[in-house]
Amino acid sequence: MTRPRLPRLRAASRLAALAVATAGVLLTVATPASAAVPAGRYVALGDSYAAGPLIPTQVDLNCLRSNRNYPSLVAASAGSSSFADVSCSGATTDDILYGGSGQLGITVPPQLSAVTSNTALVTVQIGGNDIGFSGIIGDCAEASLSSPLGSPCKNRYTAGGVDQLQARIVAATPKVTTVLQAVRQAAPGARVVVLGYPAILPDTGYGCWPVVPIAYQDVPYLRGIEKSLNAMLASVATANGATYADVYTPSIGRDACKGSGTRWVEGLVPQNSAAPFHPNARGEQGMASALLARLNS
Repeated sequence: MTRPRLPRLRAASRLAALAVATAGVLLTVATPASAAVPAGRYVALGDSYAAGPLIPTQVDLNCLRSNRNYPSLVAASAGSSSFADVSCSGATTDDILYGGSGQLGITVPPQLSAVTSNTALVTVQIGGNDIGFSGIIGDCAEASLSSPLGSPCKNRYTAGGVDQLQARIVAATPKVTTVLQAVRQAAPGARVVVLGYPAILPDTGYGCWPVVPIAYQDVPYLRGIEKSLNAMLASVATANGATYADVYTPSIGRDACKGSGTRWVEGLVPQNSAAPFHPNARGEQGMASALLARLNS
């Protein structure tokens, strides 16, 4: 059986079976204040967290890309002379380097091909799909149904004394490194910024099962996995002459367990227009603000 991959949104039946309904309302999003963004061409690379699946208005159905994602907000704020957003839901590091296919099965060229020698700014948000984000969410959500107070997901991924998810992060490290080196080669003068991922689960405590169906004792474990992924991205960015933009810290207290008017990331049953376990429009705005603040620092 093929493992579902939530960010690709192609095999949503597994998680859909856990959800009763999906509801969404369009958020009004203010454009972040202008910042000292490098003048010239801006290229945004990345996966669904950059693309903004199901956030109105979707301007590319094959990649489920919104015109209210953080790249679009940053480009509008900065007044970029040229803007190319090639982020695509489901993308991995291989999709950035070699291309692949989108949600409709249509071929998507390598995202890297949008990076030209005159590019002034490149943002990169990648890695979640390389470690199997959707499969992890699906596994842990299903496991929680039989043991909501336990740690069935941690038990599965650490069986035999080896943490499989930490191993996946280690394995993804050279892949992210290759992406950043390729970006630098394509645009030697560009400022390159790597974004981490915002908080999906609360930064403390044991979550909010069944609203977010992750077993209580699995919440600290998965929180640690996300922090490890972000730490890897920060380390690789520094090692390759890029800037790291922390979007996790400003998202603390805005996780999927919070109310619909506060959260940046939706749960299994979205209450704002967004894909399950993905940023809503407020989250995209929050990431835009964090990115602009980092560019100004």
